Amino acid sequence: MNRFTFRKIYTRSNPIIIGARRKISESSIHTANSNSIFRKLISVLRDKSISTFQTRSATSMVVNFEDSSKVQNNEVDHIHMLNATYDNYDGVIVDIKENMDEDIFTTLLQTSISQWRQQGKKGVWLKLSLELVSLVKPAVKEGFWYHHAEPTYLMLVYWIPETNHTLPSNASHRVGVAAFVVNSKGEILVVQEKSGVFKGTGVWKLPTGSVEEGEDICTAASREVKEEAGIDTEFVEVLAFRQSHMSFFSKSDLMFVCMLKPTSFEIEKQESEIEAAKWMPIEEYANQPFVKNRKSFEYVAKICIERKDNKYVGFNAISTATATSLKNSYLYSHHQEE
Repeated sequence: MNRFTFRKIYTRSNPIIIGARRKISESSIHTANSNSIFRKLISVLRDKSISTFQTRSATSMVVNFEDSSKVQNNEVDHIHMLNATYDNYDGVIVDIKENMDEDIFTTLLQTSISQWRQQGKKGVWLKLSLELVSLVKPAVKEGFWYHHAEPTYLMLVYWIPETNHTLPSNASHRVGVAAFVVNSKGEILVVQEKSGVFKGTGVWKLPTGSVEEGEDICTAASREVKEEAGIDTEFVEVLAFRQSHMSFFSKSDLMFVCMLKPTSFEIEKQESEIEAAKWMPIEEYANQPFVKNRKSFEYVAKICIERKDNKYVGFNAISTATATSLKNSYLYSHHQEE
């Protein structure tokens, strides 16, 4: 039975924690791997130009580490690893909060992956904030690849087993809304845009926009109408949706056509994005050459006319909760609450 005692090594700035006094079984770590890890740490410290005394002390620690294998105890102390949490799919989530030396990071990353492999872990999610950009290169060298990026962080991933990875891909779709806002006169709200593919075409179109992160479709439709035309609305139902591909940055696209009831009628157009906005008879909108010559627009126009005449039923929003949590969400369905 072997027992190894690990210590802290102090550089000129901060202590590097080599081990903690927590015991684990011998099956969790192999002596040869541990020796290699410590030799690597000592090499890193030498490369960082620490003092002769510190180098001698660190080298002595490794010698003591090797000699202590003769002690009759079949347990070893836990090797210091990157802080991590585990998910429900044998995955590892590493969220590094503070910067560190690239070489130290590489060694700790190698040590951690070795331990996670022995624990049967699979995917590793490495989250690096913008301030930790220096750690991207060493992570990529160790086999990590980019998964997705947000304004404040970059997510990299790594697959431990020697099999094809089953990590979920980054979000594949962008979600948008088109607002069919009809008043009691049978007029609909239409806009002309200052930019994009409709700029300068003279085409009158439904207010549209993207659904924001954490935003419901029904909420996004009302928000877009308010932003583009200054009209307050109440959500009625989803009339239809279409899916297209190779859209924004090669992502697929889902567009939900939503019917809204106006609760205000005076238009205040958005100066930055909207060239013009007005109430227009729905038949006039549908008879635009651009709409008539494009099947998807023509179908939507027909659906909107049928809904205005109560010949079509869409999907109303039913408040519910997600399947895996108690978070509020909406189910869009023909079902009517009794």
